Amino acid sequence: MNLDFTAEQDVFRAEVRDWLHDNVPKEKRPIIGDETLVYDKAWQKKQYDAGWAGISWPVEYGGRGLSLIQQLIWFEEYAKAQAPYLGNFFVALSHAGPTVIARGTERQKAYHLPRILKGESPWCQGFSEPNSGSDLASLSTRAYVDGEHLVVNGSKIWTSFAQHADYQELLVRTDPDAGSKHSGITWVIGDMHLPGVDVRPISCMDGASHFCQVFYDNVRIPLENVVGDLNAGWSVAMTTLGFERGTAALAEQIAMAREIERLIELSKTRLGPDGVRPAIKDDLIAARLATLRAECAALKAMSYASISRAQRDFVPGAEGTLIATYNSEMLQRVYRMGADLMGDEMLDLDASEDRWTYEYYRSTLQTIAGGTSEIRRNIIGERLLGLPRDR
Repeated sequence: MNLDFTAEQDVFRAEVRDWLHDNVPKEKRPIIGDETLVYDKAWQKKQYDAGWAGISWPVEYGGRGLSLIQQLIWFEEYAKAQAPYLGNFFVALSHAGPTVIARGTERQKAYHLPRILKGESPWCQGFSEPNSGSDLASLSTRAYVDGEHLVVNGSKIWTSFAQHADYQELLVRTDPDAGSKHSGITWVIGDMHLPGVDVRPISCMDGASHFCQVFYDNVRIPLENVVGDLNAGWSVAMTTLGFERGTAALAEQIAMAREIERLIELSKTRLGPDGVRPAIKDDLIAARLATLRAECAALKAMSYASISRAQRDFVPGAEGTLIATYNSEMLQRVYRMGADLMGDEMLDLDASEDRWTYEYYRSTLQTIAGGTSEIRRNIIGERLLGLPRDR
């Protein structure tokens, strides 16, 4: 793996940086409500119209058809420019779209990919269920074949953006008598506007509905919406999770490096534990900040290695779980450091500088969402280290 960028890539970086400098929205992205959808659609459409959507997606479906290294450059400059969170388009852009590219039919690609890139069709993820979270293969939402349709019954939960989504990457059990719980599962594109789909937002402690529970009552989904083969959805789901746990969080990782530098600057102006000297003069705080910076450099190297492998294999493997685990736990350490530096001001959600309070609380979900740290460590142990399966 060569960590140096070519002259052509440097030119591309300059073009990206210039465009983002001139076009990143001045107004902050709303945190909650329907306003988030309006904002996200407008920003995605603006990127598409200017030719900056789907950097590494195929040209025939609306992308640029460039290399994953150029996609990485886009993520790096996007984070440095403090461009908006993908929000309602995170699932569509980060793993639903890539899964369709890797495993979908030509008809599925031609229909869905341009709509994602143009900011027309946000997606959500229908994987977790009330009794099937970390143990995804135990899912019980059923679907049976009736003519040219799957008829779906059951429910999904913790579904981010479901109230705004047009489509869903949906896992259903189509053969309950299959030999193992990983068999008999199908990955299907679910239309969120079909009769029988009932989206119920879940009110969170901050008053927002970041998640939803989705109920399916005899929902008829065309068989042509199946991605991969019927009853072979576990393999497709692993493709999805490979993207989710691998390349999907690249922008977040790069943004974290910026946050660490902000923390270092903050430590120069905040008083330390002795109430006299700046916090940076405290040996323990200085050591924690130095460790965060070193850990971030290690995470960057891991991400570069992942991109290098993805250029060959396209679909991230189980090693993406290493990055996801490291990234999620490190985010918590970063914002814990921010909380320690902010002190009592962290108690005021509105007054705290640069939303440190909000991000600190939000970081707590990182080791649960997309697979708990415990489950991810099992994956690392079993699939990468060859250890016996956890019982």
